[in-house]
Amino acid sequence: MNAKRTPSRQTEPVGAAESTEERTEERTEERTEERTEERTIALLRALAPDEGYNLTALPSVRVLRSNRPLARTPVLYDPGIVIVCQGRKRGYFGDQLYLYDERHYLAVSVPVPFNMETEASEARPLLALYLHLDFTLAAELAMQIDRAGPAEPVQPPQSMMSTPMDDAMQSSVLRFLEALHRPLEAAVLGPSLLRELYFRVLTGAQGSSMREALSTRGQFGRIGKSLRLIHAGYAQDLDVTQLAEEAGMSVPSFHSHFKAVTQVSPMQYVKSTRLHQARLLMVRQDLTAEAACHAVGYTSASQFSREFKRLFGLSPAAETKRMRESFSIPEAFDDAVFVSSH
Repeated sequence: MNAKRTPSRQTEPVGAAESTEERTEERTEERTEERTEERTIALLRALAPDEGYNLTALPSVRVLRSNRPLARTPVLYDPGIVIVCQGRKRGYFGDQLYLYDERHYLAVSVPVPFNMETEASEARPLLALYLHLDFTLAAELAMQIDRAGPAEPVQPPQSMMSTPMDDAMQSSVLRFLEALHRPLEAAVLGPSLLRELYFRVLTGAQGSSMREALSTRGQFGRIGKSLRLIHAGYAQDLDVTQLAEEAGMSVPSFHSHFKAVTQVSPMQYVKSTRLHQARLLMVRQDLTAEAACHAVGYTSASQFSREFKRLFGLSPAAETKRMRESFSIPEAFDDAVFVSSH
């Protein structure tokens, strides 16, 4: 007589069970991340109903919406943070390419001229949060971080850096946008949530560079002082000796460090700042090329036109027309320290 067999129980190998759990966790994390991204984009769409730079309850914060691509064009960013949540921007600075999109934010430590292009469309507009650097808030927070935090590995400071968005940064951005969406929360909680965003940036990959620029310490910080002088007095006669004195350096040392930070020589930078400001004056205030030329410190209209076309690729009139038709120029911030064509 055959013995009755009891069905054997199939057991799953331990490794397989762990793999299943890991895959489940990964899928859960992915769904959470997708929901965060969807919520972030929905909030930005509501905060930016119009193309261009939309104001928010906080003076230093704007939301950018662009429904069309922008071909590569020279820009001059002032210090700040650009957080792109939909679409893509590329920055070309020297021989470096900086990508800032849903996975990367851009932190700018000092104002530098570079070339930028944008990917966007009506169906999928570019949506970005732009934080104009509040120097008082950033400097106070930087001092706290330096006093309380452990010593960081010494890294060469950079003028700008594309930094990966980690979970902490994404969560901070979402909470900040949710507060901006509600007037009472924007007024009461907005400043503290903005401070949290600054903390994420100042302790992130670009944080040490920004803190050094804010404190004006080291060679990087000293160059920052000379950049402030240029932006405050671009229409005046400036020379390398004067700029080097402001930075507390010898002329050869200043020239070398300045080019390392900005990728151009000091006088090329002065020229670029004047030309960017002239473009802004023609677009914002409808100045003629001749009036803008004299307003930024040129004495020769023909020299101004030549150098303008060399930088922007078009005559002053043609570039002004192009900018008005295809590029949103924000109004200047009340406390703007630097010229910016961002």
